Amino acid sequence: MYVETTRDIRIQVQPIYLDDQSEPENGHWVWAYCVRIENQGAETVQLLNRYWHITDGHGRVQEVRGPGVVGEQPVLAPGESFEYTSGTPLSSPSGIMVGSYEMVGGDGNRFDVSIPAFSLDTPESGQRLN
Repeated sequence: MYVETTRDIRIQVQPIYLDDQSEPENGHWVWAYCVRIENQGAETVQLLNRYWHITDGHGRVQEVRGPGVVGEQPVLAPGESFEYTSGTPLSSPSGIMVGSYEMVGGDGNRFDVSIPAFSLDTPESGQRLN
C-alpha cells in the first residue's frame, strides 16, 4: 500500500498485477491499481483532472492527462472518500507510476494533490523500487 497526504487529501494506492490479462511472451504486462481518495480536511473539494507519469522498466515514459478519474469528477465533503480501480499496460515486467490530481476547493482555488509513487512489479520480478 502506498499513501501520501497533501492539504488534508489522503491518497492511498494498491497496485495489482493482472496475470490473466498479461502476455509476457508477447512483451505485454498489465496492472490494475486501486485508489482511495479521502478528504480529511474541513472544506468540500472536487477532483477536476488527473496526471500520470508512467515509466516502464526500460526507462520509457508515458504521460497521461485528462478530466476526472474513470469518467467522474467526484465531490468530496469533509470526511468523505471516493474509490476507483483503473489499469495500465507496460512493455516490461516492472515499472513505476506517480502523478497528481488537480482539485478545487469551495473557495474556487485550484491546487494539486500528489499521488504517491508506486511500483509495478510482476510476482516473478519481486517488489523493488523502480
